[in-house]
Amino acid sequence: MSATVMRIAYTVEQSWHRVPGGTAVAALRVAREFLSNPEFSSEVDLRFVAGKHPAPPDPLYAPPAPVAMLPLGRRALYEGWTRLNWPKVESVAGVVDVVHATGLIPAATSAPLVVTVHDLAFLHTPEKFTRRGASLMKRSIETTRRRAQRVICSSQVTVDDCIAQGFEPERLRLVPLGVDATPATSEELATARSRHDLPSEFVLFVGTVEPRKNLRRLVEAMRALHADGLELPLLVVGADGWGDVRSDLDDAHVRFLGSVSDADLRALFASAAVMAYPSEQEGFGLPVIEAMAQGTAVVTSRGTSTEEVAGGAAVLIDPFDSADIARGIAAAYERRSELGEPGRARASELTWEHSARATLAVYRELAS
Repeated sequence: MSATVMRIAYTVEQSWHRVPGGTAVAALRVAREFLSNPEFSSEVDLRFVAGKHPAPPDPLYAPPAPVAMLPLGRRALYEGWTRLNWPKVESVAGVVDVVHATGLIPAATSAPLVVTVHDLAFLHTPEKFTRRGASLMKRSIETTRRRAQRVICSSQVTVDDCIAQGFEPERLRLVPLGVDATPATSEELATARSRHDLPSEFVLFVGTVEPRKNLRRLVEAMRALHADGLELPLLVVGADGWGDVRSDLDDAHVRFLGSVSDADLRALFASAAVMAYPSEQEGFGLPVIEAMAQGTAVVTSRGTSTEEVAGGAAVLIDPFDSADIARGIAAAYERRSELGEPGRARASELTWEHSARATLAVYRELAS
């Protein structure tokens, strides 16, 4: 190994979260780029770190290399990291040049620290989070503001939020997430259609089923469309988060598919007539760009990071107005053939290789 190789402790604790979500997807996809791309792997020695777990994570979120485990379970680990700067990752990762906390929780270390902050939605709408979760995230931001040398933000919206919370702009780095632009194959399409008994046309939502994803208003919008004669079913893909969301969504036209494989997800995006993502607040909004990569028309929220991600290639709506969500879905359905190419073009601008390259540049700043 060359003397110029940077030793990076890289946290993957979110792989074991009950709902790993987009933060785990982002961390693992960037990690795979570091490991598989010779240009990056020749410069980075990536050392995965997590808390103590008796079983491996869900295979969908399994880290691509062995993980060094600290002696504490998640709750004690997060308390120790945010309150005591302990236990330090060096105790299991060895001497490192940089520590990258890929979720919001700043890892304990004596080395230069990078923290990825995807969003600060919990500060805007704390009622949409569990009380303990919002408290932990608030403390994490305060600790990150004190200890992190660099903060990676996945959207300009998050950069602006961090500045509003007192972070110096010179410490912030904008690193957009990427997308797997591999088109769904005919075999994947056929398998998903059979496995999930897909209707010929449908509206798709992808994301954790929890309050801030705005599913209640989306279902209200779908009911209005049905009343107007556009009887498209809504398929919801994603794990259940917190909150009794499903009880508000009792509708014969709504189907919950739960978590699905990457291949099925590609096929679902490609098969949908419209992908509707009217989330109230996001740090990035991976489903928006994932749908665009498959040439699917997208409806998403105006004035949020998902508008930024869509880059002018989606129909924008007011996420707090179910009538406007309905209008947007109807418009996207009418324009679905013309929205495909601009969506693919936008998706081609956001790659995991670009995300990894920009992350590597942050490591170089601190390791030099």
